[in-house]
Parts: sequence; structure tokens; C-alpha cells
Amino acid sequence: MNQEQDLLKRKRNRLEKHDYSSCGAYFVTICTAERRNYFWENVGAIIDRPQNVVLSNSGSIVEEAIKTVTLVYPEVLVEHYVIMPNHIHLLIRIRADEIGRPMVAPTISRIIKQMKGYVTKKIGFCLWQKSFHDHVIRNREDYEEHVKYIYEKPKNWYYDELYTK
Repeated sequence: MNQEQDLLKRKRNRLEKHDYSSCGAYFVTICTAERRNYFWENVGAIIDRPQNVVLSNSGSIVEEAIKTVTLVYPEVLVEHYVIMPNHIHLLIRIRADEIGRPMVAPTISRIIKQMKGYVTKKIGFCLWQKSFHDHVIRNREDYEEHVKYIYEKPKNWYYDELYTK
């Protein structure tokens, strides 16, 4: 394969052979189309954004969608999340029942598709980028690192790779 063909080959988004409906925790990032700032009021007004940001109407609808995930899928918990101006991060857990058996759960892709659809229907247009990024949480340290990332994200917005004015 030559260099041009290598560049055209797209990297896989999902962990190969992983069952994305299996019990465990998943860190998910979903971006807006063209990384447009839809979710915060007065984006860029201050550099060191506080944790208690004011969400725009679109941001409030996204938060509503996040909170409905467990109502639609009782076996799925959104344990932590942050809504940034042009993307969101979710730490999702698919639970087992009281004796450790996996409950019937949707895949992470299905959960995200349903959530994006909910927001699109409420807002009246699709503001999402086509796909999403996920990371399968592998252990307690990995989990805690991602929780810390979520809670520190708003104050580090100005330095973020997804930052746009």
C-alpha cells in the first residue's frame, strides 16, 4: 500500500471485538458539527470558566437528554458528564443485576444515537457531528482519571484542543 492509500484508510472508532452492551464503564465524547458553540451562554466571555456555567437553550436540552438515558434504559447510568460549548463528555456505566448477571442492555452506539435523536427532534435540526469517540474504562485508576478530567474540563476550556471562539 502506498502513502496516499494509507492516508485514505480511516481509523476504526470502536475497539475491535468488544461487546459494547457488556457490563462496564465507557467514556464518550460527542462533538457538534463543525465544532460550533451551541451549549453555553456567552462563550468566550471569560478565560477561566467556572464549574457552574450557564447553559444555552440547546445545552439545557442536551442535559435533559442525558438525564433521560436511565429512564429509557434502566440498566444504564450516566455517572458523570460535562457539557462544553461544542462537545459533551459522558461516563456511562452498563450495570449487572443483583447477582452479577448482565442485564439486557443496548450498545453504547444505540444509547448515543437515541440521545442525539432526542436532542435533534427537540431543537429542530441536527447539530451533531456524524460519529462519536469512546474509550472502554479498563480499571479503577482509568475510571478515576476520566472522572477528574470531566470535573476539571470547564476551567481548562481555553486550553482545550476542541476550543473555538
